[in-house]
Amino acid sequence: MGTSASALNVVCICLDTFRADIVGDGRRMSFVETPHLDEFASDAIRFERAFGEGQPTLQTRRSLFTGMRTFPWRFNFDRRGHWHHAPGWHKMPPDQDTLAEILLGRGYLTGLVADTYHMFKPTMNYTRGFATYDFIRGQESDNWRFGSREAIVDLMRRHVREPIDWDRHVGLAQYLHNQRFRQSEEDYSCARVFRRAADWLDENAGNSPFFLWVDSFDPHEPWDPPSEYADRYMPDYDGKEFINPGAANDGDGRTDAERDRIRALYFGEVTLVDRWAGHLMDRLSRLNLWDDTIVMVMSDHGTQVLDHGAFGKGAGRLHPYNTQINWLVRHPGHTEPRGVDGFVQTHDLAPTLLRLLGVPADGFDGSDVWPLITRPSHTVRDHVVIGWAGFANGPATGRASVRDDDWNYTVSLGDPSAQEELYDLSADPDENDNVLDAHGEVVAMQRARLEAVIRKPLPATFPEACDPSPAPSALYYRGRKRAGFD
Repeated sequence: MGTSASALNVVCICLDTFRADIVGDGRRMSFVETPHLDEFASDAIRFERAFGEGQPTLQTRRSLFTGMRTFPWRFNFDRRGHWHHAPGWHKMPPDQDTLAEILLGRGYLTGLVADTYHMFKPTMNYTRGFATYDFIRGQESDNWRFGSREAIVDLMRRHVREPIDWDRHVGLAQYLHNQRFRQSEEDYSCARVFRRAADWLDENAGNSPFFLWVDSFDPHEPWDPPSEYADRYMPDYDGKEFINPGAANDGDGRTDAERDRIRALYFGEVTLVDRWAGHLMDRLSRLNLWDDTIVMVMSDHGTQVLDHGAFGKGAGRLHPYNTQINWLVRHPGHTEPRGVDGFVQTHDLAPTLLRLLGVPADGFDGSDVWPLITRPSHTVRDHVVIGWAGFANGPATGRASVRDDDWNYTVSLGDPSAQEELYDLSADPDENDNVLDAHGEVVAMQRARLEAVIRKPLPATFPEACDPSPAPSALYYRGRKRAGFD
Protein backbone atom coordinates (compact mmCIF):
# COMPACT_ATOMS: atom_id res chain seq x y z
CA MET A 1 0.00 0.00 0.00
CA GLY A 2 1.81 3.18 -0.95
CA THR A 3 1.03 5.34 2.09
CA SER A 4 0.41 5.14 5.81
CA ALA A 5 -3.11 4.45 7.02
CA SER A 6 -3.60 8.04 8.18
CA ALA A 7 -2.95 9.35 4.64
CA LEU A 8 -5.45 7.18 2.82
CA ASN A 9 -8.09 8.94 0.75
CA VAL A 10 -11.77 8.05 1.13
CA VAL A 11 -14.59 7.94 -1.42
CA CYS A 12 -18.06 7.01 -0.10
CA ILE A 13 -20.90 6.38 -2.54
CA CYS A 14 -24.41 6.36 -1.05
CA LEU A 15 -27.30 5.15 -3.22
CA ASP A 16 -30.89 5.87 -2.23
CA THR A 17 -33.50 3.08 -2.39
CA PHE A 18 -30.97 0.56 -3.74
CA ARG A 19 -31.88 -2.95 -2.59
CA ALA A 20 -29.24 -5.06 -0.88
CA ASP A 21 -30.09 -8.23 -2.82
CA ILE A 22 -29.06 -7.03 -6.29
CA VAL A 23 -25.29 -6.64 -6.47
CA GLY A 24 -23.03 -9.69 -6.54
CA ASP A 25 -23.19 -13.31 -7.65
CA GLY A 26 -25.88 -15.43 -6.06
CA ARG A 27 -28.00 -12.51 -4.89
CA ARG A 28 -31.75 -12.87 -5.13
CA MET A 29 -31.98 -10.25 -7.88
CA SER A 30 -28.61 -10.80 -9.52
CA PHE A 31 -30.43 -10.87 -12.89
CA VAL A 32 -30.48 -7.06 -12.71
CA GLU A 33 -27.62 -5.73 -14.83
CA THR A 34 -25.07 -4.06 -12.56
CA PRO A 35 -21.69 -4.96 -14.12
CA HIS A 36 -19.69 -2.12 -12.56
CA LEU A 37 -20.98 -2.62 -9.03
CA ASP A 38 -20.64 -6.40 -9.44
CA GLU A 39 -16.99 -5.94 -10.37
CA PHE A 40 -16.50 -3.68 -7.38
CA ALA A 41 -18.17 -6.24 -5.10
CA SER A 42 -15.96 -9.03 -6.41
CA ASP A 43 -12.93 -7.29 -4.89
CA ALA A 44 -14.63 -5.89 -1.78
CA ILE A 45 -15.38 -6.68 1.81
CA ARG A 46 -19.14 -7.28 1.84
CA PHE A 47 -21.16 -6.84 5.01
CA GLU A 48 -23.87 -9.40 4.32
CA ARG A 49 -26.13 -8.41 7.22
CA ALA A 50 -25.99 -4.62 7.21
CA PHE A 51 -29.18 -2.87 8.32
CA GLY A 52 -30.41 0.64 8.88
CA GLU A 53 -30.67 2.03 12.38
CA GLY A 54 -33.18 4.85 11.86
CA GLN A 55 -34.80 5.08 8.44
CA PRO A 56 -35.66 6.31 5.84
CA THR A 57 -33.64 9.00 4.05
CA LEU A 58 -32.36 11.76 6.32
CA GLN A 59 -32.44 9.59 9.40
CA THR A 60 -29.99 7.21 7.72
CA ARG A 61 -27.65 9.91 6.49
CA ARG A 62 -27.46 11.54 9.90
CA SER A 63 -26.53 8.17 11.36
CA LEU A 64 -23.89 7.63 8.67
CA PHE A 65 -22.41 11.10 9.09
CA THR A 66 -22.33 11.19 12.90
CA GLY A 67 -22.03 7.60 14.12
CA MET A 68 -24.90 8.34 16.51
CA ARG A 69 -28.31 6.73 16.74
CA THR A 70 -31.11 8.72 15.16
CA PHE A 71 -33.74 6.40 16.64
CA PRO A 72 -35.49 6.89 19.04
CA TRP A 73 -36.87 10.21 17.87
CA ARG A 74 -35.73 12.65 20.55
CA PHE A 75 -35.12 16.04 18.91
CA ASN A 76 -37.61 18.72 17.94
CA PHE A 77 -35.60 21.21 15.94
CA ASP A 78 -37.13 23.97 13.84
CA ARG A 79 -38.28 22.48 10.53
CA ARG A 80 -40.24 25.34 9.10
CA GLY A 81 -39.92 25.69 5.34
CA HIS A 82 -39.17 22.11 4.46
CA TRP A 83 -41.36 19.15 3.87
CA HIS A 84 -42.19 16.68 5.30
CA HIS A 85 -41.99 16.66 9.13
CA ALA A 86 -41.57 12.96 9.90
CA PRO A 87 -39.81 11.89 13.11
CA GLY A 88 -36.08 12.23 12.76
CA TRP A 89 -36.43 14.33 9.60
CA HIS A 90 -34.25 17.24 10.67
CA LYS A 91 -30.75 18.63 10.86
CA MET A 92 -27.81 17.06 12.66
CA PRO A 93 -27.66 18.13 16.34
CA PRO A 94 -25.01 20.81 16.88
CA ASP A 95 -23.27 18.80 19.60
CA GLN A 96 -22.69 15.82 17.28
CA ASP A 97 -19.50 15.98 15.22
CA THR A 98 -19.63 14.77 11.63
CA LEU A 99 -17.16 12.67 9.69
CA ALA A 100 -16.46 15.62 7.41
CA GLU A 101 -15.78 17.97 10.32
CA ILE A 102 -13.44 15.51 12.01
CA LEU A 103 -11.47 14.80 8.85
CA LEU A 104 -11.38 18.45 7.76
CA GLY A 105 -9.79 19.27 11.11
CA ARG A 106 -7.12 16.65 10.42
CA GLY A 107 -6.07 18.08 7.09
CA TYR A 108 -8.39 16.23 4.71
CA LEU A 109 -9.95 18.05 1.79
CA THR A 110 -13.63 17.22 2.18
CA GLY A 111 -16.15 17.27 -0.67
CA LEU A 112 -19.83 16.49 -1.10
CA VAL A 113 -21.58 15.89 -4.42
CA ALA A 114 -25.27 15.10 -4.03
CA ASP A 115 -28.71 15.35 -5.58
CA THR A 116 -30.48 14.08 -2.46
CA TYR A 117 -32.31 17.34 -2.13
CA HIS A 118 -33.66 16.73 1.36
CA MET A 119 -30.12 17.38 2.66
CA PHE A 120 -30.26 20.95 1.34
CA LYS A 121 -33.74 22.06 2.42
CA PRO A 122 -34.26 25.04 4.76
CA THR A 123 -33.00 24.42 8.32
CA MET A 124 -30.84 21.47 7.20
CA ASN A 125 -27.08 21.40 7.80
CA TYR A 126 -25.79 18.32 6.01
CA THR A 127 -23.02 20.34 4.36
CA ARG A 128 -21.31 20.76 7.73
CA GLY A 129 -17.60 20.05 7.47
CA PHE A 130 -17.42 19.89 3.69
CA ALA A 131 -14.86 22.28 2.24
CA THR A 132 -16.69 22.02 -1.08
CA TYR A 133 -20.19 20.91 -1.93
CA ASP A 134 -22.19 20.58 -5.11
CA PHE A 135 -25.98 20.39 -4.96
CA ILE A 136 -27.21 18.81 -8.19
CA ARG A 137 -30.73 20.17 -8.53
CA GLY A 138 -33.95 18.70 -9.80
CA GLN A 139 -34.81 15.42 -8.07
CA GLU A 140 -38.39 14.55 -7.16
CA SER A 141 -40.18 17.60 -5.67
CA ASP A 142 -37.05 19.76 -5.37
CA ASN A 143 -38.44 23.28 -5.83
CA TRP A 144 -35.99 24.21 -8.58
CA ARG A 145 -37.77 25.00 -11.86
CA PHE A 146 -41.36 25.80 -12.64
CA GLY A 147 -43.68 26.84 -15.43
CA SER A 148 -47.20 26.47 -16.72
CA ARG A 149 -49.21 23.29 -16.66
CA GLU A 150 -49.44 23.52 -20.41
CA ALA A 151 -45.65 23.18 -20.62
CA ILE A 152 -45.74 19.70 -19.07
CA VAL A 153 -49.24 18.42 -19.85
CA ASP A 154 -48.02 16.10 -22.62
CA LEU A 155 -45.33 14.73 -20.33
CA MET A 156 -47.84 14.26 -17.54
CA ARG A 157 -50.16 12.26 -19.80
CA ARG A 158 -47.40 9.68 -20.24
CA HIS A 159 -47.27 9.00 -16.51
CA VAL A 160 -50.77 9.28 -15.00
CA ARG A 161 -54.31 8.29 -15.84
CA GLU A 162 -56.67 10.85 -17.32
CA PRO A 163 -58.34 13.15 -16.59
CA ILE A 164 -55.25 14.46 -14.82
CA ASP A 165 -55.69 15.09 -11.10
CA TRP A 166 -53.21 17.95 -10.76
CA ASP A 167 -53.63 18.26 -7.00
CA ARG A 168 -52.81 14.62 -6.46
CA HIS A 169 -49.80 14.64 -8.78
CA VAL A 170 -48.30 17.99 -7.80
CA GLY A 171 -45.00 16.37 -6.81
CA LEU A 172 -44.73 14.65 -10.16
CA ALA A 173 -45.53 17.95 -11.87
CA GLN A 174 -42.61 19.58 -10.05
CA TYR A 175 -40.33 16.74 -11.13
CA LEU A 176 -41.38 17.08 -14.77
CA HIS A 177 -40.74 20.83 -14.68
CA ASN A 178 -37.30 20.07 -13.25
CA GLN A 179 -36.40 17.44 -15.82
CA ARG A 180 -37.89 18.70 -19.08
CA PHE A 181 -34.59 20.29 -20.09
CA ARG A 182 -32.97 16.85 -20.60
CA GLN A 183 -31.52 16.25 -24.03
CA SER A 184 -29.43 13.11 -23.51
CA GLU A 185 -28.59 10.48 -20.92
CA GLU A 186 -25.85 12.72 -19.56
CA ASP A 187 -28.57 15.13 -18.41
CA TYR A 188 -30.21 12.58 -16.11
CA SER A 189 -29.70 13.30 -12.43
CA CYS A 190 -27.49 10.36 -11.49
CA ALA A 191 -25.32 10.98 -14.55
CA ARG A 192 -24.86 14.60 -13.47
CA VAL A 193 -23.95 13.49 -9.94
CA PHE A 194 -21.33 10.93 -10.95
CA ARG A 195 -19.90 13.11 -13.74
CA ARG A 196 -19.43 15.96 -11.27
CA ALA A 197 -17.88 13.61 -8.70
CA ALA A 198 -15.45 12.32 -11.34
CA ASP A 199 -14.51 15.88 -12.21
CA TRP A 200 -13.98 16.60 -8.49
CA LEU A 201 -11.45 13.78 -8.42
CA ASP A 202 -9.70 15.25 -11.46
CA GLU A 203 -9.48 18.62 -9.73
CA ASN A 204 -8.40 17.31 -6.33
CA ALA A 205 -6.45 14.07 -6.81
CA GLY A 206 -3.34 16.04 -5.90
CA ASN A 207 -4.90 17.31 -2.66
CA SER A 208 -4.36 14.05 -0.82
CA PRO A 209 -5.67 13.03 1.60
CA PHE A 210 -9.25 13.76 0.65
CA PHE A 211 -12.72 12.60 1.71
CA LEU A 212 -15.41 12.64 -1.00
CA TRP A 213 -19.03 11.75 -0.26
CA VAL A 214 -21.12 11.06 -3.37
CA ASP A 215 -24.86 10.86 -2.68
CA SER A 216 -27.14 9.70 -5.50
CA PHE A 217 -30.89 9.98 -4.92
CA ASP A 218 -31.43 7.46 -7.70
CA PRO A 219 -32.77 4.80 -7.85
CA HIS A 220 -35.38 6.49 -5.63
CA GLU A 221 -38.73 7.22 -7.24
CA PRO A 222 -39.61 8.54 -9.77
CA TRP A 223 -38.28 5.45 -11.56
CA ASP A 224 -37.58 7.34 -14.75
CA PRO A 225 -34.64 5.88 -16.67
CA PRO A 226 -34.21 6.31 -20.43
CA SER A 227 -36.71 3.91 -21.95
CA GLU A 228 -34.05 1.58 -23.35
CA TYR A 229 -32.95 0.74 -19.79
CA ALA A 230 -36.45 -0.39 -18.79
CA ASP A 231 -36.82 -2.18 -22.12
CA ARG A 232 -34.01 -4.53 -21.08
CA TYR A 233 -36.40 -5.99 -18.51
CA MET A 234 -39.68 -5.61 -20.37
CA PRO A 235 -39.44 -5.04 -24.13
CA ASP A 236 -42.32 -4.23 -26.46
CA TYR A 237 -44.35 -2.31 -23.87
CA ASP A 238 -46.81 0.23 -25.21
CA GLY A 239 -48.58 1.88 -22.32
CA LYS A 240 -48.28 4.54 -19.68
CA GLU A 241 -44.99 4.80 -17.82
CA PHE A 242 -45.97 4.94 -14.16
CA ILE A 243 -42.66 6.31 -12.91
CA ASN A 244 -44.39 6.98 -9.58
CA PRO A 245 -45.86 3.53 -8.82
CA GLY A 246 -48.75 4.93 -6.79
CA ALA A 247 -50.11 6.70 -9.85
CA ALA A 248 -51.05 3.32 -11.33
CA ASN A 249 -53.65 2.66 -8.64
CA ASP A 250 -56.17 5.09 -10.14
CA GLY A 251 -59.37 4.09 -11.88
CA ASP A 252 -59.72 0.37 -12.47
CA GLY A 253 -56.36 -0.41 -10.92
CA ARG A 254 -53.10 -1.73 -12.27
CA THR A 255 -52.98 -4.22 -15.14
CA ASP A 256 -50.48 -7.07 -15.22
CA ALA A 257 -48.54 -5.32 -17.96
CA GLU A 258 -48.45 -2.07 -15.98
CA ARG A 259 -47.25 -3.95 -12.91
CA ASP A 260 -44.48 -5.65 -14.85
CA ARG A 261 -43.45 -2.37 -16.44
CA ILE A 262 -43.15 -0.65 -13.07
CA ARG A 263 -40.75 -3.41 -11.99
CA ALA A 264 -38.83 -2.91 -15.21
CA LEU A 265 -38.62 0.83 -14.54
CA TYR A 266 -37.00 0.19 -11.15
CA PHE A 267 -34.57 -2.35 -12.55
CA GLY A 268 -33.76 0.01 -15.42
CA GLU A 269 -33.11 2.82 -12.97
CA VAL A 270 -30.73 0.55 -11.03
CA THR A 271 -28.86 -0.30 -14.24
CA LEU A 272 -28.65 3.40 -15.10
CA VAL A 273 -27.15 4.13 -11.68
CA ASP A 274 -24.64 1.32 -12.17
CA ARG A 275 -23.58 2.69 -15.54
CA TRP A 276 -22.77 6.09 -14.06
CA ALA A 277 -21.24 4.74 -10.85
CA GLY A 278 -18.96 2.92 -13.27
CA HIS A 279 -18.02 6.29 -14.76
CA LEU A 280 -16.73 7.40 -11.35
CA MET A 281 -14.92 4.11 -10.79
CA ASP A 282 -13.26 4.42 -14.20
CA ARG A 283 -11.99 7.83 -13.12
CA LEU A 284 -10.52 6.29 -9.97
CA SER A 285 -8.65 3.89 -12.23
CA ARG A 286 -7.44 6.58 -14.65
CA LEU A 287 -6.10 8.61 -11.73
CA ASN A 288 -4.42 5.55 -10.16
CA LEU A 289 -6.26 6.13 -6.88
CA TRP A 290 -7.25 2.57 -5.93
CA ASP A 291 -3.92 1.88 -4.20
CA ASP A 292 -4.29 4.71 -1.69
CA THR A 293 -8.07 5.15 -1.40
CA ILE A 294 -10.72 3.42 0.70
CA VAL A 295 -13.87 3.19 -1.43
CA MET A 296 -17.22 2.36 0.12
CA VAL A 297 -20.59 1.75 -1.53
CA MET A 298 -23.70 1.81 0.64
CA SER A 299 -27.42 2.50 0.53
CA ASP A 300 -29.94 4.00 2.94
CA HIS A 301 -32.72 1.39 2.50
CA GLY A 302 -34.37 -0.70 -0.16
CA THR A 303 -37.86 -0.90 -1.60
CA GLN A 304 -40.53 -3.41 -2.55
CA VAL A 305 -40.91 -4.41 -6.17
CA LEU A 306 -43.96 -6.61 -5.68
CA ASP A 307 -42.46 -8.38 -2.69
CA HIS A 308 -45.52 -9.20 -0.60
CA GLY A 309 -47.52 -7.87 -3.52
CA ALA A 310 -46.65 -4.19 -3.28
CA PHE A 311 -44.32 -1.44 -4.46
CA GLY A 312 -42.52 1.05 -2.24
CA LYS A 313 -41.32 1.20 1.35
CA GLY A 314 -42.64 2.35 4.66
CA ALA A 315 -42.97 1.79 8.37
CA GLY A 316 -45.43 -1.06 7.87
CA ARG A 317 -42.97 -3.07 5.76
CA LEU A 318 -39.95 -3.80 7.95
CA HIS A 319 -38.62 -6.70 5.93
CA PRO A 320 -35.10 -7.03 4.48
CA TYR A 321 -36.05 -5.70 1.06
CA ASN A 322 -36.60 -2.38 2.87
CA THR A 323 -34.44 -2.37 6.02
CA GLN A 324 -31.29 -4.12 4.76
CA ILE A 325 -28.61 -1.92 3.20
CA ASN A 326 -25.55 -2.31 1.02
CA TRP A 327 -22.16 -1.82 2.64
CA LEU A 328 -19.21 -2.77 0.46
CA VAL A 329 -15.62 -1.73 1.19
CA ARG A 330 -12.49 -1.84 -0.95
CA HIS A 331 -9.43 -1.16 1.19
CA PRO A 332 -5.93 -1.12 -0.35
CA GLY A 333 -4.53 -2.85 2.72
CA HIS A 334 -7.13 -5.64 2.74
CA THR A 335 -7.23 -6.91 -0.80
CA GLU A 336 -8.80 -10.32 -0.22
CA PRO A 337 -12.57 -10.10 -0.87
CA ARG A 338 -14.88 -11.80 1.55
CA GLY A 339 -18.38 -11.74 2.96
CA VAL A 340 -18.89 -10.81 6.60
CA ASP A 341 -21.92 -12.31 8.33
CA GLY A 342 -22.07 -10.30 11.56
CA PHE A 343 -24.80 -7.74 12.18
CA VAL A 344 -23.71 -4.16 11.38
CA GLN A 345 -25.69 -0.92 11.15
CA THR A 346 -25.40 2.54 9.68
CA HIS A 347 -24.12 4.20 12.86
CA ASP A 348 -21.10 1.85 12.70
CA LEU A 349 -19.73 3.51 9.57
CA ALA A 350 -18.20 6.62 11.17
CA PRO A 351 -16.25 4.90 13.98
CA THR A 352 -15.14 2.13 11.61
CA LEU A 353 -13.85 4.54 8.97
CA LEU A 354 -12.09 6.77 11.49
CA ARG A 355 -10.27 3.81 13.05
CA LEU A 356 -9.17 2.69 9.59
CA LEU A 357 -7.68 6.15 9.11
CA GLY A 358 -5.91 6.09 12.46
CA VAL A 359 -8.21 8.74 13.94
CA PRO A 360 -9.54 8.34 17.50
CA ALA A 361 -13.12 7.14 17.36
CA ASP A 362 -14.53 7.36 20.87
CA GLY A 363 -17.93 8.61 22.02
CA PHE A 364 -20.00 7.14 19.21
CA ASP A 365 -23.15 5.07 19.56
CA GLY A 366 -21.92 2.85 16.74
CA SER A 367 -19.03 0.40 16.88
CA ASP A 368 -15.85 -0.19 14.93
CA VAL A 369 -16.84 -3.29 12.98
CA TRP A 370 -13.51 -3.91 11.23
CA PRO A 371 -12.60 -6.60 13.82
CA LEU A 372 -15.30 -8.70 12.14
CA ILE A 373 -12.81 -8.91 9.28
CA THR A 374 -9.51 -9.11 11.11
CA ARG A 375 -10.80 -11.44 13.83
CA PRO A 376 -13.51 -13.65 12.27
CA SER A 377 -14.72 -14.98 15.61
CA HIS A 378 -15.44 -11.47 16.86
CA THR A 379 -19.04 -10.23 17.17
CA VAL A 380 -20.30 -6.68 17.54
CA ARG A 381 -23.93 -7.43 18.40
CA ASP A 382 -26.31 -10.37 18.34
CA HIS A 383 -29.35 -8.40 17.18
CA VAL A 384 -30.30 -5.12 15.55
CA VAL A 385 -32.99 -2.60 16.47
CA ILE A 386 -34.33 -0.58 13.54
CA GLY A 387 -36.72 2.36 13.76
CA TRP A 388 -38.67 3.54 10.71
CA ALA A 389 -40.37 6.92 10.86
CA GLY A 390 -44.09 7.11 10.23
CA PHE A 391 -45.73 10.06 8.53
CA ALA A 392 -48.54 11.34 10.74
CA ASN A 393 -49.74 14.39 12.60
CA GLY A 394 -49.10 14.67 16.32
CA PRO A 395 -46.53 12.93 18.49
CA ALA A 396 -43.62 11.12 16.90
CA THR A 397 -44.67 7.74 15.63
CA GLY A 398 -43.53 4.90 13.43
CA ARG A 399 -42.60 1.28 13.84
CA ALA A 400 -39.58 -0.72 14.89
CA SER A 401 -38.00 -4.04 13.98
CA VAL A 402 -35.91 -6.21 16.28
CA ARG A 403 -33.99 -8.78 14.26
CA ASP A 404 -31.63 -11.55 15.33
CA ASP A 405 -30.44 -14.83 13.81
CA ASP A 406 -33.79 -16.51 14.31
CA TRP A 407 -36.57 -13.92 14.50
CA ASN A 408 -37.84 -10.64 13.12
CA TYR A 409 -40.25 -8.85 15.46
CA THR A 410 -42.00 -5.68 14.26
CA VAL A 411 -44.29 -3.45 16.26
CA SER A 412 -45.97 -0.05 16.26
CA LEU A 413 -44.34 2.26 18.78
CA GLY A 414 -47.49 4.13 19.71
CA ASP A 415 -49.98 1.26 19.47
CA PRO A 416 -48.31 -2.14 19.97
CA SER A 417 -51.57 -3.99 19.33
CA ALA A 418 -51.71 -2.66 15.76
CA GLN A 419 -49.93 -4.92 13.25
CA GLU A 420 -47.64 -6.61 15.76
CA GLU A 421 -45.71 -9.30 13.91
CA LEU A 422 -43.19 -12.08 14.54
CA TYR A 423 -41.47 -14.10 11.82
CA ASP A 424 -39.57 -17.33 12.28
CA LEU A 425 -36.59 -16.85 9.96
CA SER A 426 -35.51 -20.47 9.86
CA ALA A 427 -38.93 -21.77 8.82
CA ASP A 428 -40.05 -18.68 6.91
CA PRO A 429 -37.07 -16.74 5.46
CA ASP A 430 -39.36 -14.66 3.22
CA GLU A 431 -41.31 -13.48 6.28
CA ASN A 432 -44.79 -14.34 5.09
CA ASP A 433 -46.35 -15.99 8.16
CA ASN A 434 -46.94 -14.06 11.36
CA VAL A 435 -46.41 -16.52 14.25
CA LEU A 436 -46.80 -13.97 17.02
CA ASP A 437 -49.44 -15.88 19.00
CA ALA A 438 -47.36 -19.05 19.19
CA HIS A 439 -44.19 -17.55 20.68
CA GLY A 440 -44.99 -15.26 23.57
CA GLU A 441 -41.56 -15.70 25.15
CA VAL A 442 -39.82 -14.54 21.97
CA VAL A 443 -42.11 -11.52 21.71
CA ALA A 444 -41.26 -10.59 25.30
CA MET A 445 -37.52 -10.88 24.62
CA GLN A 446 -37.62 -8.79 21.45
CA ARG A 447 -39.84 -6.17 23.02
CA ALA A 448 -37.43 -5.89 25.96
CA ARG A 449 -34.56 -5.33 23.51
CA LEU A 450 -36.52 -2.54 21.84
CA GLU A 451 -37.46 -0.93 25.14
CA ALA A 452 -33.79 -0.96 26.17
CA VAL A 453 -33.00 1.22 23.15
CA ILE A 454 -35.91 3.64 23.52
CA ARG A 455 -35.54 3.63 27.34
CA LYS A 456 -39.25 3.41 28.01
CA PRO A 457 -41.98 0.78 27.82
CA LEU A 458 -44.39 0.41 24.94
CA PRO A 459 -46.63 2.12 24.02
CA ALA A 460 -44.16 4.97 23.73
CA THR A 461 -44.37 8.63 22.81
CA PHE A 462 -41.41 10.82 21.90
CA PRO A 463 -40.74 14.56 22.19
CA GLU A 464 -40.76 15.25 18.46
CA ALA A 465 -43.91 16.88 17.10
CA CYS A 466 -44.78 15.74 13.59
CA ASP A 467 -46.52 18.24 11.36
CA PRO A 468 -46.40 17.01 7.77
CA SER A 469 -46.04 19.96 5.44
CA PRO A 470 -46.71 20.04 1.68
CA ALA A 471 -44.11 20.99 -0.89
CA PRO A 472 -43.95 24.68 -1.91
CA SER A 473 -45.49 23.90 -5.29
CA ALA A 474 -48.53 22.40 -3.54
CA LEU A 475 -48.82 25.48 -1.33
CA TYR A 476 -48.66 27.64 -4.45
CA TYR A 477 -51.59 25.87 -6.07
CA ARG A 478 -53.62 26.04 -2.86
CA GLY A 479 -52.84 29.74 -2.54
CA ARG A 480 -54.02 30.41 -6.07
CA LYS A 481 -57.31 28.71 -5.36
CA ARG A 482 -57.83 30.64 -2.11
CA ALA A 483 -57.05 33.89 -3.86
CA GLY A 484 -59.41 33.12 -6.73
CA PHE A 485 -56.73 33.09 -9.44
CA ASP A 486 -57.94 29.68 -10.72
